[in-house]
Amino acid sequence: MSEREYDLIVIGAGPVGENVADRAVRAGLTAAIVESELVGGECSYWACMPSKALLRSGAALRAARDVDGAKQAVTGDLDIAAVLRRRDTMTSDWNDSGQVEWLQGAGIDLVRGHGRLTGEKTVQVTADDGTATDLRARHAVAVCTGSAALLPDVPGLADVSPWTSREATAVQQIPASLAIIGGGVVGAEMATAYASLGADVTIIARSGLLGGNEPFAGELVATSLRDRGVTVKTGADATAARRDDDGRVVLELSDGTAVTAAEVLVATGRVPRTDDLGLDTVGLEAGSWLDVDDTLRVRGSDWLYAVGDVNHRALLTHQGKYQARAAGDVIAARAQGGEVDDAPWGAHVATADHDAVPQVTFTDPEVASVGLTAAKAEERGLKVKVLDYDLANVAGSSEQSDAYVGQARAIVDLDRGVLVGATFVGPDIAELLHSATIAIVGEVPVKRLWHAVPSYPTVSEVWLRLLETLGRDSA
Repeated sequence: MSEREYDLIVIGAGPVGENVADRAVRAGLTAAIVESELVGGECSYWACMPSKALLRSGAALRAARDVDGAKQAVTGDLDIAAVLRRRDTMTSDWNDSGQVEWLQGAGIDLVRGHGRLTGEKTVQVTADDGTATDLRARHAVAVCTGSAALLPDVPGLADVSPWTSREATAVQQIPASLAIIGGGVVGAEMATAYASLGADVTIIARSGLLGGNEPFAGELVATSLRDRGVTVKTGADATAARRDDDGRVVLELSDGTAVTAAEVLVATGRVPRTDDLGLDTVGLEAGSWLDVDDTLRVRGSDWLYAVGDVNHRALLTHQGKYQARAAGDVIAARAQGGEVDDAPWGAHVATADHDAVPQVTFTDPEVASVGLTAAKAEERGLKVKVLDYDLANVAGSSEQSDAYVGQARAIVDLDRGVLVGATFVGPDIAELLHSATIAIVGEVPVKRLWHAVPSYPTVSEVWLRLLETLGRDSA
């Protein structure tokens, strides 16, 4: 057994762990990163990148078919093999050599194997061949192991070998039919992707689609999916699962009906990957989410950090990388006796996790949101005005599509005169979101936003229309 010592040990080499280590090393610390699978993590190989690759070809084809002059040039359907080849390219064929090379160039040591805490500031790494390496941290250990798909307790479900997001994004052959349990982001995106790839899709979403968003977002996505032949079943749960004599999955539902499909995808939530990390050796519960302060340090500890999905603050890759930058910088500052800037919006905190989290769901139409929904603002007791505008009435939308369907909503805190939430639903709306994120994070007064003139004719002109809905007297 060998033993090594570093200033920082990071468990998990996804984008979050990579960024924690990189920031600390840039500040002068030494760091090792531990990984049992592929360097680059879930986002690179089984989530963000392959899922968007599966979605993009269908979105591009639909966009062309929605514009007269272009639709006449579209003479065929998607080339499924080409879509999958493009997906494989986006995942580097599940080869992490490029990511490993990046680590080496960044001065971060990679230790392959499964890492477990064995006590304060100590991690034991067990390689595939059984050999063990003990690592000791002089200053900090950061847990960046992410999350895994939650398998609901449905009788028989585990026995039918259900897909999770991993199998859905790494598929090599499109099934004839797919049942999806869950109406969140993964469920809605995969319903969109597989419908465009020719599968007969049924999505089972008890409370409707995209429940954490403004209600109109899920409604518009559900309508679009139904228009494309997807069966959207709401108000029912799966109560039992089995495979029939032909090998198809049969799901029995709480409303007395049944759904039969070649495969079933479970997309009902996430659980932390902390069950086999040795948390019990440092007084924490195995399998639990790790509670952290705004500097991403585990509460009650002065050396253990939890960054990304494992802290359950915002289960999004970009938000995890944001946390990672703060964590890597503050670990270095504390190690070197520097000043810690932990006031709200300081350099060493993840303040945006609370009320300024942006997210895009790449359905058709896309859903882009940041900050509070109207319901959340009401729960907070804020005095707000809800501004709604039909995006189809913006000049830029008619330039983009002959069949544009979309909706915009902004939430204004009238007491402070600032934006606290925004949601956009429409084709290719993702790039509109960052302007709203800047307005919310920067607490830009609504009175000043009147002077941010949107270009014409673009969909961004919706900002002017929303302000007109508010009125200058209310700003």
